[in-house]
Amino acid sequence: MTATDHDATNVTPTSSFTSGLSVSDFAACLSMGLEPVGLVQGFCAMQSNAYGVGAMQRGLSPYQGQSGYVENYQCPHGMVAGEHRMWGQNYEQYWIEQTWSQGFSSAYTRMLEEATSLGAVGVVGVIDTQSTLVGAGVIEFHLRGTAVRLTGLTTESATPWSTYLAGQRLVKVFEAGFTPVSVVAAVASVRVWAYCITEYLMGGSGVGVWSSNTSSVEIDQIVRAQSQSRSIVRSSARSQLHGDVLQGVQLGVSQREYERGDIEIQSILRGNRVRRFRDYQPLLSPEPTVRLS
Repeated sequence: MTATDHDATNVTPTSSFTSGLSVSDFAACLSMGLEPVGLVQGFCAMQSNAYGVGAMQRGLSPYQGQSGYVENYQCPHGMVAGEHRMWGQNYEQYWIEQTWSQGFSSAYTRMLEEATSLGAVGVVGVIDTQSTLVGAGVIEFHLRGTAVRLTGLTTESATPWSTYLAGQRLVKVFEAGFTPVSVVAAVASVRVWAYCITEYLMGGSGVGVWSSNTSSVEIDQIVRAQSQSRSIVRSSARSQLHGDVLQGVQLGVSQREYERGDIEIQSILRGNRVRRFRDYQPLLSPEPTVRLS
């Protein structure tokens, strides 16, 4: 047996773990007394006809009798022709929002259950993705992050906190006197049934007809739909805070075009719910873990 072999046999085995953190984020966790214990994830697949609404017939608005945003538009011309769009409508697609929220919540809960099984106090660096299977009416939710525990301490089973933050951004939150509570994600979906003027303008015609400015004109129905989509998603996220603060907000907006000016607008807002627990207090400077000399 060589000296190298002999030394290897005397090494005390340590528990292994997986981590989705970069080297710098890993070091930042250690400086805060957080020890990564494993990569955790949650998954959910939701089947719903909500994602096939583009095929619905015009005039059969599913909004009827439901609460939420709705706004009607009337043609100013009177009877013109059978193909002329005499009315238009913007309305909130509440059933899409409910399906999305249910799928996200299920995947999120499963991720926290994995973290709890590892004895973690929190999950950092959370990443969430959603993808739609075209033609199947199925949307898939996937959340993953790195579970962490307090270095050298064993905690009782409790629901871990979670955050999209990691590394120096998370360090600064702690220094500012805030502690993570949970990730926050919300969605808003607004459908636009275009009326005649919107149809003409979205098709690139009618500028000189509907405005004295022959070079440009604002498309009011689209502007209202975009504004309401953003307003709805902000209100939904705010309702999840319960008096806490939303930090690191990211807002993404996408739209799907159908025909003759009809579009669907979806806004997704993500952020970190944090709670103040002390005044500003800088953390101690980290000590080097490897010396080159």
